[in-house]
Amino acid sequence: MKTDSRPPWIHEAPPPGSWRSLFKWGAPGEFKHPNARLLDLMKRTFAMEDADFRAPGRTGTGPVDLDPPCALPSADLAAFRSLLGEGGVATDGLSRLRAAAGKTMLDLMRLREGLDENLPDAVLFPRNRHDVARIVARCADRGIALTARGGGTSVTRGLECPRGGVSLDLTRHMHKVVAFSEADQTITVEAGMYGPELEKLLNGAPEHFGASRPYTCGHFPQSFEFSTVGGWAVTRGAGQNSTYYGKIEDLVLAQECVTPSGVLRTAGHPAAATGPDLDQLLLGSEGVFGIVTEVTLRVFRSMPENRRRFGYMFPDWPGACRAAREILQAEAGFPSVFRLSDPEETDVALKLYGVERPAIEALLGLWGLRPGRRCLLLGTADGAKGYARNVRKAVGRIARRFGALPTTGLVTRAWEHGRFRDPYLRDDLQDFGILTDTLECSVTWDALERVHREVRAYCKARPGTVCMTHMSHCYPQGANLYFIFITRMDAIPDYLAYQAGILDTIRAQGAALSHHHGIGRMTAPWLEGQLGRAHMDLLRAVKRHCDPGGILNPGGTLGLDLPEAGRR
Repeated sequence: MKTDSRPPWIHEAPPPGSWRSLFKWGAPGEFKHPNARLLDLMKRTFAMEDADFRAPGRTGTGPVDLDPPCALPSADLAAFRSLLGEGGVATDGLSRLRAAAGKTMLDLMRLREGLDENLPDAVLFPRNRHDVARIVARCADRGIALTARGGGTSVTRGLECPRGGVSLDLTRHMHKVVAFSEADQTITVEAGMYGPELEKLLNGAPEHFGASRPYTCGHFPQSFEFSTVGGWAVTRGAGQNSTYYGKIEDLVLAQECVTPSGVLRTAGHPAAATGPDLDQLLLGSEGVFGIVTEVTLRVFRSMPENRRRFGYMFPDWPGACRAAREILQAEAGFPSVFRLSDPEETDVALKLYGVERPAIEALLGLWGLRPGRRCLLLGTADGAKGYARNVRKAVGRIARRFGALPTTGLVTRAWEHGRFRDPYLRDDLQDFGILTDTLECSVTWDALERVHREVRAYCKARPGTVCMTHMSHCYPQGANLYFIFITRMDAIPDYLAYQAGILDTIRAQGAALSHHHGIGRMTAPWLEGQLGRAHMDLLRAVKRHCDPGGILNPGGTLGLDLPEAGRR
């Protein structure tokens, strides 16, 4: 009888209140296990055998049993409870640990080891902007540290509370629509609204708002299902369709932000010449200047019936990069999704999406598209029917000029099917000591190939490491490079040293330290070395004005309160 050789992947929702319930990605009952082709690659790369996959390691299925002391004075706790009512304040260990743990790899490694670090003393659940204003005022008066929390998907150590204090969770109550204007094509929502709810409301605008047609926000980060509008704004996030719709800083028209020095509101004009743009200062501020409570977004007509998919396989990376640059500079319109994978990611993607088959490999070989060299471009064009059709034609015309072979829509559709599900793979692999993490940066076209080469060289210097790279957000002037590294590693010091080396390399090559993940506490030590002292001193001056007591998101966020010894 043939035995099942698949590893014992965990396929049950984590026990409520367990460590795994905190570090598992996404919905408790959702999973995506590595397929046989991907598992075989892991075994070959890391010299692992079936025996290495027989029993998972630190799975975190045990209960969180914490009762850390609360340093908040009883008078302050009583004041918060009086303001927020029954259930508006949580001081139990599980709630505090959940508030402080995001999805940074360091967070996940700590949780697997049962470590509780940098917890708030209490978690507060404001019901509206007035609650937020009162909380901020009391914290400022009493010198209580205050850290804002949205969906909890931060990958930059954005949620830790190294000075204790309170964590402000905006998601329980603050997810309402404030206003919708079809005439202006805008929607204003509270900062705690999750992505799917926003998109559902816009797609159903005729039903919900009496609009004449459906709309879309056009912002679909990989964390879309579990991240919030406020989180998108304060980290300067990007969605997978940003090449057409723009990053969040292109979509935000106005904001309301509560600071210890007062409430900041921007006007929402389509454009203005009224001095420096306060919206752009708040975008990316990661909660250090104030708590964003409302955001006004541009929205777009939703026309999925006009979507045109495309896919091409290029003979090599340099030619594929030149083709990508030409597509973005051709003045022929911008694609929506536009994702170009380097050779290593291309080969892994064909395994991951189940399209690596002998017949396909034979066809690619006849075209000179060899493993280890070929590069996959996939994408879509959105907008009016004629626009989308013409963009796809322009992409095809340029791609073929650079020797690319058109693919069917199979690969693009397979990517779409898994676009929000790939992060689930991380938990399965880490159960067996295989770490998967990412770092991304922004580069100009003339530096792209050099940055790609040097960062990969550092990553691959660690023996037995997979380093996949793609560009997924592109502009006439350049693109982002998104590095995914997979290696056997389970010691926190090893991970921190490896990550630091990658960041050292990114900065040394002149790339922007982040394109859309933000900075948080993780990348903060490198920021002043990139921006310069004058730039950082200006941001510190804004911080002193908005938050003279230094209570908002303290402990290294954006590097504004890092001591000299903590800067690299």
